[in-house]
This record gives sequence, C-alpha cells and structure tokens, in this order.
Amino acid sequence: MNKSHAALLSFLFIILQSVATSCNNKHKSIQSGSIQDSVPQPKENTTTINTSNGNVNFVTAAKMVMPAVVHIKIHFNASSDYGASGSGVIISPDGFIATNNHVVENASAIDVVLPDKRTFSAKLIGRDPNTDLALIKIEVSNLPIVKLGNSDIVQIGEWVLAVGFPLSLNTTVTAGIVSAKARSIGIINRPGRNAPQNNAAIEGNKAVESFIQTDAAINPGNSGGALVNTDGELIGINSAIATQTGSYAGYAFAIPVNLAKKILDDLKNFGIVKRGVLGVAFPAPSAEDQYLKQQGLNPALVNGVYITGVQKESAAAAAGLKEGDIIQSIDGIVLNSSTEFSERIARHKPGDIIKLTYQRKGTTAAVSATLHSEEVVKAEIKSDRTLEEIYNRLGATFAPVTAVIKQQFNLNAGVLVTKVLKDGFFDQAGILPGTIIAFINGKPINNPKDIDMALLSAQSGMVQILAIAPDGSKVVFNFSMGT
Repeated sequence: MNKSHAALLSFLFIILQSVATSCNNKHKSIQSGSIQDSVPQPKENTTTINTSNGNVNFVTAAKMVMPAVVHIKIHFNASSDYGASGSGVIISPDGFIATNNHVVENASAIDVVLPDKRTFSAKLIGRDPNTDLALIKIEVSNLPIVKLGNSDIVQIGEWVLAVGFPLSLNTTVTAGIVSAKARSIGIINRPGRNAPQNNAAIEGNKAVESFIQTDAAINPGNSGGALVNTDGELIGINSAIATQTGSYAGYAFAIPVNLAKKILDDLKNFGIVKRGVLGVAFPAPSAEDQYLKQQGLNPALVNGVYITGVQKESAAAAAGLKEGDIIQSIDGIVLNSSTEFSERIARHKPGDIIKLTYQRKGTTAAVSATLHSEEVVKAEIKSDRTLEEIYNRLGATFAPVTAVIKQQFNLNAGVLVTKVLKDGFFDQAGILPGTIIAFINGKPINNPKDIDMALLSAQSGMVQILAIAPDGSKVVFNFSMGT
C-alpha cells in the first residue's frame, strides 16, 4: 500500500476482537448437525451471578469459557515468520473453530495454539467477507467447546465477558455491559484489515452489520474471539473496536451469534454462504433520517424500514412490495432499524418463505415472500438495470482528478464529484461536489470507468465510499442499493 492510500485509510476504525466461549459438550455442536438446531428458545433473560455480598461474579463463566478459546497465528506469503494473530472459538469437539474473516483472509498458512500450548496446522473451510466470519478446522478430537447462546434475547445493560489473546498475551478475560444492539458502523469490507501493506483490495459488497456493542475491553489480537453472557454462553463473535489510536477506547462490536450460526453452517456444508435475497433497496442507517425528511416524512413516525426501490422480478416484486412501503416486521419480529432488517434477511437461505407486514399510505398489510438466490438476483439485475439507471439513482456526475489536485492531496488516483443532484443517493449521504472518490468497496478508483465497474458489482448490496471532502478531511459514506 503506498503512502497516499495509507494516509487515506488511517482515519478508519481499527478492527480488533475478543473471545469468550463455553465448554458444554452436552450442547449440540456444528459436527452433530446444523448449528442453528442449537438455538435456545427465547425466554426472559434475568440471569445474574452474584456472590454472597451481592456483587456480580464472573469466575464460573470465565472457567467455562477459557478452555475453548484459541490463539490463531497466520503467515503471509509463505513467510517463516508470523504476520498477524487473532483468536478463535472452538465450536465442535473434532476441531471446527470460528474466527473472523479478516484474521485469515490473506494467510498462506494458519496455526492454532490451544490453551494447553499444543499447536496444530489449520485448514481453511470457508470465509465470508460480508459478515467478517470464517471457519477453520484442526485435526484433533475431544476438544472443549463453547455453548451457543441466543443473541436475540440479549438485553442492553446485560453483563458480558470477552476472552481472547490481546497484545500477544495469554488468555485474557475482560468484562463489560451490552451498551447497544443492531449497530452499523461501516467497517466490514474496508481496505487494510489485518492484511499485508501491499494488498489493500478486499472482496464482497453486501456487508451485513448489526453488531452487539459492548464496553468490554478488547485490543489487537482479540480478533475472531467470543462474547459470552454470565452463563458462559456465546452471544457474539467480537469483530471490531471504535478507536483513533489502535487500542481500546471504550466501544467494541460483536457479530450476533444467531447470524453467525447460519453463516458457519453454510461454510461447513458448502464452503460458501448461500443467501436468500428479497430484492429491495433502503437508505443506509447514516443517511436514513435525512432521506425521510427529504421525502416529507417525520423519522419519528416511520416505524420500520422505508423501501426506496424494488428490483423487477425479485422476491419482493412477486410479493407485491413497492417503493415507499415501510416494512414493519419479519416473521412476527418488529423491526426498529434497517440493520435489524439486513440481519434477519441474512439468516435465511434461498427458497425460504418469510412473512412480512408493511405499511402503505397509512394502511397495514401482510404478505409472504419466497427469497431468491444471489445467482438469480444477479441475473435479474443484469437484465434489469443499465449504468444510466444506476447513475440516475446515485444522482452524481464525475470527472478525472487533475494533476494539481493529486499533488495537493498527495494522491496517485481518484475521481472528482462534479455535480450532485437533489434526492439522489449522493445527496442523501451528504456527498458534496468537489469530493474526491478514492475507494468504492475497498477497490481503488482511478477513473470514472472504475466507478462503473464498482457500482455494477455492488448494485444489490451495500456501497462504501472512502473519500476526501472538499475541505481535505477523510470521510466514509455508506448506503444500500438493495438486499
């Protein structure tokens, strides 16, 4: 990565993680069948662990979890030296381990160090950049495993533990509370995530972010680990922290375990993730309120997900959904945000039938939709949209960056936004004329043609733009073109 790219990316969130898992061999594991079979039924979550004087006690949960947390070390480019390290969660007695995609995505070799100091070479089973999850396996039996919890019943204010291998230390346990749910922070599939400095490109363009936010302290090396409740049950795979220094600064983010179960199941069974697609577009969380106000709507009165577009011949179109509809629930689960909506859809496979309630012009209705596969959706989009239509939705025009501007901002490439039209995606996201587009979904933008290719490949998913604003500040914009 050259200095200009490094400078552009230096303001981004640093991806870190933490691990916490539970050893309960009586619980169903990934080896014995679908991980999703082991989802506990929703119940009132009032569990606390107290000492005799009423203080919260994490000792029991920590003892349950620590034996099932591993240290992952990776090599880059067949180097004999380790290039990076992270953490992982043992989810089956015969060696399946969950971790983060960004821990292993550029690895030429993967080693797993167990808590008892035994080291094994690991095989990559599959990885999913769009959720930052990966599945690896070591050839060993009778391992302790984590007990899988239910992230749907996690409550804000609930105590949690994080266990992992931060800063090259041995297993470390930290505690905190759940401070928020369904957070989208625009970090999945960004460049520079635990990769060698000469490889900033990433893959994927349909990021699903619906993080559990916690204030449990995690640091570099915790990546790929687990977040557990006070019963020692896995409720999330920690994936990131919000920081400007590279170290813990107050907030950490975990992938909900109920989403992880589906992704890990698919990776085990198919090596890839098979996603069900509804075929609707909606504003990104960061631009949602602004968009609704532009439509003359009060964001406080929009209870659900406002649909900005429906793909032709998609599952949504077949179900009768239209632009302007507000989807209020999926399978009886009330939606409070578009991040929850994305996560709920991402838990399903092609062919699944989902039940939706939606509001249209003040009237509420219910409908069922049979989700399509990504392959079908790509074919539909290819025949459905032209670049002209995509640019009309973006509401922007572009031109190459001049040599003077490149010198001014120390850039090797980039594309200048020359015009922003009212009510387009760029207008909704607050992108101004004079902004320099440097990356789209992690791919460097050298000329307007690169924008064409990036948008064609991303038109059914999330779009992340890394840019330099007219005042010289580095900024990130995120918006959705469908799910």
